[in-house]
Amino acid sequence: MSKTDNFDVQSTKICVLCGRTDDCPEKYGEKRTYVEYNLTVHYYCLLMSSGIWQRGEEDEGVDGFLITDIRKEVKRAAKLKCNVCKKKGASIGCVAPKCKRSYHFPCGLQKECIFQFMEDFRSYCWEHRPVQVFIDKEPRGASQCTICLDLVEHLPVYTVLKSPCCKNAWFHRECLQYQALSAGIFFFRCTVCNNKDKFQKEMLRMGIHIPERDASWELEENAYQDLLHCYQHCDVERCLCKKGRDYNEPESKWEIKRCQYCGSRGTHLACSSMKSWEQNWECMECRSIFAKSGKYSKRKKRALAASEKTNGTPCLLEEPPPKSPRQSSGSSRSFLLQSPKIMCQNLSPCSHLEQPACNRVTVSPSPVMSNQNWSLRHKYLRQQRKEVCNILKELKVQVKTKPTRLNINAENIWSSALKGFRQRIFSPTNTIEVNFSNCKNRSKTNTSASKHHFFQVLMLHLQNSSLFEGSSGKNLTLDFQALKENLYFEAGKMIAVSLVHGGPPPGFFSKTLFKCLVYGPENVKPSLEDIADVDVAQTIKTIKYANSLSSLQSTLQDCCEFLTAAGCLRPVTALSDKNMLVNDILIYHVIKRIILPLESFGQGLKTLGVLEKMQMHPNVFSSILCHKPERLSAETVYNLFTIHSSSDVNKVEGADFWMGYLQDVESGDSVVTLEDILLFVTGSSYIPSIGFDPEPTIKFLRIRYPIGNRLLNCLELPRTKTYQQFKNKMELTIRNTLRDERE
Repeated sequence: MSKTDNFDVQSTKICVLCGRTDDCPEKYGEKRTYVEYNLTVHYYCLLMSSGIWQRGEEDEGVDGFLITDIRKEVKRAAKLKCNVCKKKGASIGCVAPKCKRSYHFPCGLQKECIFQFMEDFRSYCWEHRPVQVFIDKEPRGASQCTICLDLVEHLPVYTVLKSPCCKNAWFHRECLQYQALSAGIFFFRCTVCNNKDKFQKEMLRMGIHIPERDASWELEENAYQDLLHCYQHCDVERCLCKKGRDYNEPESKWEIKRCQYCGSRGTHLACSSMKSWEQNWECMECRSIFAKSGKYSKRKKRALAASEKTNGTPCLLEEPPPKSPRQSSGSSRSFLLQSPKIMCQNLSPCSHLEQPACNRVTVSPSPVMSNQNWSLRHKYLRQQRKEVCNILKELKVQVKTKPTRLNINAENIWSSALKGFRQRIFSPTNTIEVNFSNCKNRSKTNTSASKHHFFQVLMLHLQNSSLFEGSSGKNLTLDFQALKENLYFEAGKMIAVSLVHGGPPPGFFSKTLFKCLVYGPENVKPSLEDIADVDVAQTIKTIKYANSLSSLQSTLQDCCEFLTAAGCLRPVTALSDKNMLVNDILIYHVIKRIILPLESFGQGLKTLGVLEKMQMHPNVFSSILCHKPERLSAETVYNLFTIHSSSDVNKVEGADFWMGYLQDVESGDSVVTLEDILLFVTGSSYIPSIGFDPEPTIKFLRIRYPIGNRLLNCLELPRTKTYQQFKNKMELTIRNTLRDERE
């Protein structure tokens, strides 16, 4: 009986229950007129009437309300007077015990009654209606309704509702009702935290009607048809394709690449000088939007080397700083006698790390380690190094013996490295060989030293590049040119390859950057120390340390444009609002602003599975990514080598000379450094995070001069009668060998 040809909607008909002609589905529900029965009724008036129940099936009468029952309810209500308009026909009564108030549905809305569209469809008058609990300590200010974006006052009134799941989420009742009618029971949820169950339960209690149907946008026929259309048109000013702007040939230079941001503009690969599909491209409209949004980021970039260019790509990196002078530790030799390392020990040498540069203190090892804190810290770091070493060795299993050669220009490291990593034949799972050449194209012989040196210089380049900002712990910058050229991805890829192929750890990540990569940016809370821009940092400090509401409002007025660009401009009614404002500015500037570089950088770190291991073992990888490597010490170098001997290491002829010599080098009483010794034997001046393969060893032989076998990482030392003879031979050989290599 409820088929469409049995009723129509007529605005001139009067509802039999409320006596009104209003036709407002949002307030009173659908108004239906049944011509056959000469009956017009508002759906909500029918639902909330106290003396009627659904005794029929869904397709009987009006959604289960039988026509005969409706007429009986009209007769019952005709005897009751409305406590609001004083007219007869009040079919709805308050369910509170001993309350005898009756009213029409529209009159109840006008008097701010609560109608619960659930279970028994209860109604409460204006005196007995349920209210939300307000804590006295809650700020009585105003905030933005996240539906209409207008201000809503934090007051315990009928027209205002607060979220049960979010402490600072407030809404207009009218906005919530419109949202519920549009979203339906499947999509209606808190607009701040996306909670559904708790939010819906509270809103139903407070009289919000949530219809049991799909969202309005889901019911529209072919609503998403346009999304299935893939944009295929070249929009650059000069299209080079002779077959027209709409021509698209996959896997060729005439394939159309869409804007990575909006997807509604396109270009042929050849028309934008793109060499492969993997390169990103953005249209002019998106580029201008991003440029405007970033105009308040006044980053203090370092000067770029003008000579470093490859295929029109400017060099983004500087030369590394000069080598720091040696520092004397003043430690004695006796500790070496207490910790001999013999062949039977199965320890893997790993990178030696310390605290961040800002907290670093030079600690000199002493004969007796009485400082318990240092001992525990040293033990902890040693365990972390061992763990990260083993993890990286697991990843290195992927590396094959098939070589990939990188031809590196010694005067243009970054550009040649970028070119090598982007070449088609490059594979991170191949063994990397590095061939250095100078400006005259004279090649150097490829050695293990070349690869170690390449990765060391490359990491220093990255640390000082415009891709990162900050002093010691660095965060990513927002560089649109670097984004366009996919340099953040390449940087992440280079770091991952360096770790697995025996390069040094970066050691310059900030804690915030590391946590964003490991835990996700949405779970990270940045601090003021993460702000590298002096102007932005000063603005945040001024807001943070404002001591009165007037000074705070004055500061916000001065930096209105900056706050607008950051999406943080809002009315401030209390001094305590500054804390949330500072937090929002930090999140925008440190995280949201660089979300695209962060995603690209993370994709690069996925190379060889490094990012996945970082997320599985965050504490271990934090020790090598967020902490600078520890300066080499005599103890470190001594423990790194295994002495080949069938007897006690302390009785090996020449072992005491080796121990003493390391101490002289560390104290500065030598022309060579500990790094020189390591370079002489292994070809590397640092200890890789993955350790050396094979493990460094020492042999004492009857030879005239020391020999460094880099293929086996073996140091062959001469047996001499006096320590001075041993020292002279060591210094002469190491100094001359390294000098010849440098020349």
